[in-house]
Amino acid sequence: MSTTSTARVLQGVGVGRRAVVGPVAQVRPAPHVAADAPLLVDGLPADAPTAHAVVEQAFADVAARLREQSGRSTGTVKDVLAATAQMADDRALRTQVLARIDAGEPVVSAIDGIVEMFATMFEQAGGYLAERVTDLRSVRDRVVAAAMGLPAPGVPALDRPSVVVAKDLAPADTAALDLANVLAIVTELGGPTGHTAIIAGQLGLPCIVRVAGATALPDGADVAVDAADGTVTVDPDETQRAELERRATVERTLESDTAPGATADGRAVALLANIGTAEDAARVAGGGVEGVGLFRTEVLFLESTTAPTQEDQAAVYARVLRSFGDRKVVVRTLDAGADKPLAFATQPDEENPALGVRGYRLVRTHPELLETQLEALAHAQSATGTTPWVMAPMIATAAEARAFAARARAAGVATVGVMIEVPAAALRAQEILAEVDFVSLGTNDLAQYTMATDRLRGELADLLDPWQPAVLDLVDATARAGLQARKPVGVCGESASDPVLALVLVGLGVTSLSMSAGAVPAVRYALRHHTTAECATMAAAALAAPSAADGRAAVVGLLHADVRETLGV
Repeated sequence: MSTTSTARVLQGVGVGRRAVVGPVAQVRPAPHVAADAPLLVDGLPADAPTAHAVVEQAFADVAARLREQSGRSTGTVKDVLAATAQMADDRALRTQVLARIDAGEPVVSAIDGIVEMFATMFEQAGGYLAERVTDLRSVRDRVVAAAMGLPAPGVPALDRPSVVVAKDLAPADTAALDLANVLAIVTELGGPTGHTAIIAGQLGLPCIVRVAGATALPDGADVAVDAADGTVTVDPDETQRAELERRATVERTLESDTAPGATADGRAVALLANIGTAEDAARVAGGGVEGVGLFRTEVLFLESTTAPTQEDQAAVYARVLRSFGDRKVVVRTLDAGADKPLAFATQPDEENPALGVRGYRLVRTHPELLETQLEALAHAQSATGTTPWVMAPMIATAAEARAFAARARAAGVATVGVMIEVPAAALRAQEILAEVDFVSLGTNDLAQYTMATDRLRGELADLLDPWQPAVLDLVDATARAGLQARKPVGVCGESASDPVLALVLVGLGVTSLSMSAGAVPAVRYALRHHTTAECATMAAAALAAPSAADGRAAVVGLLHADVRETLGV
């Protein structure tokens, strides 16, 4: 893409293919202020009465601002902001903070001391109160900032479509964004297979991570965010804006095609969506997807201090199944641990949680979590008359696959599979497929474990590239085992969303591709313009390449010229 010679361009790692232009909205971090830092008024330390008045006003302003934001919001965002406003209005909290200040304690020390006292009480009480600790600490951050004259932390209230820029965003923050006014997400940290990037893709938002200098961009500055190139261009010129609009027009044209996925010669390849909530299901069910290839059920668990009940889970699962009717829905059982800790199940002493008790391995310490979830899924199956495909994450051996299948079938689950994301499972895929009805390749974790590279370390993104030949070797081994067993082999990692790599996966023998819903149109287009034999040729070229970059270049060279032009690769 061309830009003017004076344009300032920041480089990062893009997630997806989309591009937008919009103003920057900086996410401010929580203030780090020393406990004994003086509160200054007109450059001088405030006395106790003045500090009392400033902090009392800070609580009032924070509560009012949160109520105002809540009133302009909808859904989850509205509820979160309203709950936090109630906490800022809490009389006991405010009174005890002010009492400490009246006694001469520094402002930040007084706020922190009372907040931590309340947090401990809430955590000990458990249940609903324990869940409000996050609200409480959010109030702390906002009141400290207001009292000390610092920028308010967190995602700002968005009054127009904006590019959200942050040092990093927690997945919960990403999920709570006001989507009506978010054009794209840009972060300085994170990685392309981290969960914030995945959620951004799931929400259909262009996302670029590892962008050095992003947090120095001024609020309100116009930037062009191009996920395909991994670039953020400050003050883009008219030529660049026109090119991005042309690409957007192409994307809209591709979205108008909602036919089932298939190669040019008619080989069916199911194109499915990755979802995390029942709301996601309702949002994407009406589009051009053929079902769900990955329902990340851990979203139900991550924000809770206790495990959701069987009844609560069954209700959510039934909503998802009803959204898709007779279309395929693949449900992944709880994949917690590592970078997705659970308050009620995390192992406190794990030195390397990515290699510890996570995913299916939780059955070793908390078997009741899996048992309850399987019973809930069976109940939803019975209530809707629809059979979900249920799979376990982090399976390493055929014995684990056999044990999971036995548990699932005993609970009444009819179609049982497992994830292939550990190299050991890929190498023994034939034995694993003998125990289950299908397998699904989680290429994000498969790359992490194959390349011994933490998927959250963005500076190692080149090693996590799904085009790495060693990773493709394991995909190939799994797909060949599926062909031999005559059982489905899907891919639900984000590699499925790359329309070029999708051709390679199909050439290897993969039978379905699951991705963020916004990636489906480009993948459908690429498949429809190449035959099964051409895909196989591309797969062979990628496997024979000495590096990830060489593999991708070789396959791009084999694309039809019109496809290269349309997709901009």
